[in-house]
Amino acid sequence: MIATLREWLAKADNDLLNAVHTLKLGSDCPTDTVCFHAQQCVEKYIKALLVFQGATSPKTHNIRELRALLRPRLRPKLETKVQDRLTLYATVWRYPGAGLDIPLGEARESVAIARRVRKEVRKHLPRAALRRGRK
Repeated sequence: MIATLREWLAKADNDLLNAVHTLKLGSDCPTDTVCFHAQQCVEKYIKALLVFQGATSPKTHNIRELRALLRPRLRPKLETKVQDRLTLYATVWRYPGAGLDIPLGEARESVAIARRVRKEVRKHLPRAALRRGRK
């Protein structure tokens, strides 16, 4: 289980790293990309918690559905509207034809949410899973 947790965390952290670095482009930043990677970070941290509680993680990007599968004490604090907005980043706004430009401020907020969820989830996971490297 520890190795699998580490894989989920590494993938989640890579998504956060991509979002953070892309934000540095400022006004040239592709905000849809930042928001997508922020959503992916949140999704993967929730899926790591599912692995930790012994459940399988379904192949969905729906944050509300994933969060509902967690034991209540493990659920990251996310308002319903935030859960739904994050889901839209992965299911609608990353594709052509969405018709919306995401403001830079919203992209920054999505990264702040991902960072907060990361910090919250890591408090529930075993230390061994948080260390990089071998078992």
